[in-house]
Amino acid sequence: MAHRDDDTIWESIRAEAAEDARAEPKLAGFLNNIILGRSSLEDSLGYLLASKLESPVLSALTLREVIMHVFGHEPSIQDAVRADLQAVVTRDPASRGYSQPLLYFKGFHAIQAHRVAHHYWTNDRHPLALYLQSRISEVFAVDIHPGAKLGKGLLFDHATSVVIGETAVVEDDFSMLHEVTLGGTGKQGGDRHPKIGRGVMIGAGAKVLGNIRVGEGARIGAGSVVLHDVPPHTTVAGVPAKPVGMQPKGAFPALEMDQDFGAEHES
Repeated sequence: MAHRDDDTIWESIRAEAAEDARAEPKLAGFLNNIILGRSSLEDSLGYLLASKLESPVLSALTLREVIMHVFGHEPSIQDAVRADLQAVVTRDPASRGYSQPLLYFKGFHAIQAHRVAHHYWTNDRHPLALYLQSRISEVFAVDIHPGAKLGKGLLFDHATSVVIGETAVVEDDFSMLHEVTLGGTGKQGGDRHPKIGRGVMIGAGAKVLGNIRVGEGARIGAGSVVLHDVPPHTTVAGVPAKPVGMQPKGAFPALEMDQDFGAEHES
């Protein structure tokens, strides 16, 4: 799908929801509650996440207050939400509009819920942040420690069984598929998780372990186990992962989502 200006995303979402409500009247009430009856993208997303993450411990109403305190007052997070929507609609052929990831894609939901948990973690409200992490893991099957730092323009395609550790850092314009782990290598404490550069793509089932650096524009093949630094614009694959090719300088595999290594030069 073609990229739209950020300022028109909410307009597009409302138009798509109105068309879906006409086409499928049984969903009209749902679409009105989540989108058509909401004043903004943040209001819509906050309502949706609260309804999904509610439990006997915290009601949806209380969670909406917790979430909207962040979405309503953090311009950087508002920008990140829009960048993540742009990432989904431009990289995932299953997305046929902006409303679909907002309503149905749990990878997108998990990232945005993590942004809320991370806000509370960095503001020394650790019990609330850890509670949110637990609910995000239970509901979306995505376990991101609230201390992990995520950039914007992210796509977690399918997302089931993604694990990201406390000291991991993921820079902008990143894509990965399901069952990826950005984890530690054992019981050591401190800074122990991977640092992922801009434009990196990680294939399904890959495990990136330890305080290592995956350079800008690198690509990690599905099912690989990465234990050492990956140079920028390098493709690695295997167990343990080894270089199998190179991308041109300035290329960002995350934007193309191409997992065919055949066209690359052997390193």
